[in-house]
Formats: sequence, structure tokens, C-alpha cells
Amino acid sequence: MTKLAPGEYKTIDLLAVAAAREVNDRDIVFAGTGLPMLAILLAQATQAPDAVCIYEAGTVDGRPVHLPTSVGDARCVYQSSVTSGLFDVFNQLQRGKVDLAFLGGAEIDQYGNVNTTAIGGYAPTPKLRLTGSGGNPDINALAKRTVFIMVQEKRRFKERVDYITSPGWRIPRWPSGELVHKREVYGDKFRGGVSAVITDMAVFRFDEEGIMYLDTVHPGFTPEDVLNNVSFDLNISRCRGVTEPPTQEEIDLLYHKIDPEGIFLK
Repeated sequence: MTKLAPGEYKTIDLLAVAAAREVNDRDIVFAGTGLPMLAILLAQATQAPDAVCIYEAGTVDGRPVHLPTSVGDARCVYQSSVTSGLFDVFNQLQRGKVDLAFLGGAEIDQYGNVNTTAIGGYAPTPKLRLTGSGGNPDINALAKRTVFIMVQEKRRFKERVDYITSPGWRIPRWPSGELVHKREVYGDKFRGGVSAVITDMAVFRFDEEGIMYLDTVHPGFTPEDVLNNVSFDLNISRCRGVTEPPTQEEIDLLYHKIDPEGIFLK
């Protein structure tokens, strides 16, 4: 396959491709609107043809001819195995059926705790009220693996997030605030956690202790660039090198088969 050079693809292309590569064949994937849709459809068209997609609004294993504009778009229903609603698909999460989930967030810390609720603390009055949790904490808590797709900024990658909407690998124990491993808190309900964070600069993963480290940097960036865009002591020694760029075949699939209308790939 022909790998492309920087300048021959856009950042959103690389994000979609990097996210698609997180999908294994036969994975059951919980996907939201936007980049997650591009990722799962690209994965199904390449290395994971038997991956099953669950859309949050209630369709399971749809094979849309045209890219849906949202998880509630009627196009999600085409050739689906199940068409129901939120209650049913979140029941699949509760039963432990979801292997991988794609999510986003406003802030993340070195343990994978994510904030989508408020900036500047929650009480008594936040500096900025965000969109809120939606299904973020449920999906993150109950999927076996979670991949967050975020913008890389120092203010977003914090030592401690202002509010924990979705628990990561280390969680403050109430009321002491002592950080303990997620496994201790969840007990027999523990299924996994954040497996990767994909940004416009790099891919991050988590070590055995649940601490974030740099896995790869995107073409055009260095580990030092990434280090300058986080607010904690990031381990860059484990960096494997440069993120594999998109191939011409992957770009052709994205623009000519998956999103020819330019719904997300304008």
C-alpha cells in the first residue's frame, strides 16, 4: 500500500485512520457521531469486516449505504440486525457485550480521567459549564476498551481534571481523595478502561499502573512537541516512533466510498 507524505492528507484523515486501526475484527464497537463513524466504517472496509457497530440512538450492526449525519439518522438502520433505542443498546453495555467505544472529552489527566462537565470546578459555580456527561461515563465504564479522540492542548491535558465525568485508571476514593486503581473500585464489575487517546499530535496509551505514556507522534511532530503540550510529567521514553500515516487506499475509501458527500470530511 502507498503511504502518503505530510501534506498529502489532512489531520482529520490521520485521526480517522488511527482510530480505525484500533478496531479488531469481530469487535463490537459503540460509536458516536463524527470521527467515530468514519473510523468504524473504515475499519469494516479494511482489517475488520466482521466488526459490529452499535450506534447510541439504538441501531445494532447497520451497514448504511450512505454515511449517517448522526447516530439518530435513519440511514443507520439500513441492514441493521436490531433497531430499537437507547435502553436496549445501553443494556448491551451493562451486559458486557461491548469490546470498544469511541468517545471525546474536554480535559483528560495522566490516569485517563476525563471531564466533559465543567471547567473551573463544579461547585459552587463553574467557570464554564460544558455539555455534560451524556452517555460518556456509562460507555467508558462498561466497555472493555475505550479510545478517546481529543484536541492536543496543554490546558486539556492536566495534572488533575477539574471534574471527573468518566473515571480513568486511577480514581479518588471517597471521602479521603486517595487515588486507587479502578479495579479496586469496580470489583467484579471491572471490565477494562481507556486503552488509547488519539489527538491531532500523537497517540497515547497507558502502562500497567494506569499512567499515560506517549506511544507514537504524528508525522511532523517530535516527542518534545507533545511534552510541551501537556501539563504533567509525561513519559516519552516509550515512544515507538512516528504514527503510521494514511495510505492512498485508506484516503480513497474515506473520500470516495465512506464520505463522498463531505459530511465530516469537508
